[in-house]
Amino acid sequence: MTSEQFIDLVRTEQEPLRRFLLALCSGDSALADDIAQDALVRAYVSSGSFLGRSKFKTWLFRIAYNCYIDHSRKKTLQRTDPESHEAQSVPSADTADAGFRYQQLYRALDLIPEKEKAVIVLFYFEDKSIKEIAAILEIPAGTVKYHLSVGRNHLKEHLSL
Repeated sequence: MTSEQFIDLVRTEQEPLRRFLLALCSGDSALADDIAQDALVRAYVSSGSFLGRSKFKTWLFRIAYNCYIDHSRKKTLQRTDPESHEAQSVPSADTADAGFRYQQLYRALDLIPEKEKAVIVLFYFEDKSIKEIAAILEIPAGTVKYHLSVGRNHLKEHLSL
């Protein structure tokens, strides 16, 4: 794939990718943008390995999801490492204002397991099919349906509090 082809494909998927990451990052647009940038760089570097076995957007979303998981693991390690003196990310006033409308939903999403969160965001925010979600997350379709069902119940519990 040429760099021009890559850029054309990314242009069509850039906004859906950002929305996906924004929801996973609980409305923290700066963090979502950082992860999206990392994912796009990784995708560009690996674009020669894209064989077309899946849709480009499925491949790109998988890379972005892996970047999100990598970030989550680093964040968890920093919290458990007493030697870590990293400053915690504090959303700016603009970020808080923009995300205020969805604040309750983002809080509820933060309380459910990562797989459930990813499945719900892909299904409801990005209108992905069960088959597409299974490809992005590399899990069976039945498992996607399970996470979707359980995740909805968990969200319902957290939103009704």
